[in-house]
Amino acid sequence: MKRLRITVNGVSYEVDVEVLEDDTDPAFMSGPVPSPIGMGATAPRPPVAPRPAAAPAPAPKAPSAPPAAGGANALTSPLAGIVVDVKVKVGDVVKENDALLVIEAMKMNTNVSSPNAGTIKSISVKAGDSVRQGQVLLEFA
Repeated sequence: MKRLRITVNGVSYEVDVEVLEDDTDPAFMSGPVPSPIGMGATAPRPPVAPRPAAAPAPAPKAPSAPPAAGGANALTSPLAGIVVDVKVKVGDVVKENDALLVIEAMKMNTNVSSPNAGTIKSISVKAGDSVRQGQVLLEFA
């Protein structure tokens, strides 16, 4: 066994290491082992007292349920993010796959398209609003 002092992020630890192979065996050495002096090595530090254990983190809150679905004709958000643009207004007639909204999540814009043809009955969000996955965005008439 060898006793070593190892410093990680400024904290010194003294550890016991079991030697499995003899590193002084010429078969494992390709040349003389350089001295650490002159290679940026510093004098060993005195032992540092271990940090006190951190208090346990509080239990995470249960995720809140998304707002209740508006109805059978409601379009819900496919992801959580921020509404960047609302491309339609109440009364607009849209076809299937028409772009309705743009939501930004993780610096990426996602178009939310119409799942079917219809008329926009109500819009529940505006540009700048934060939305959760499953939240009602708009309803069709």
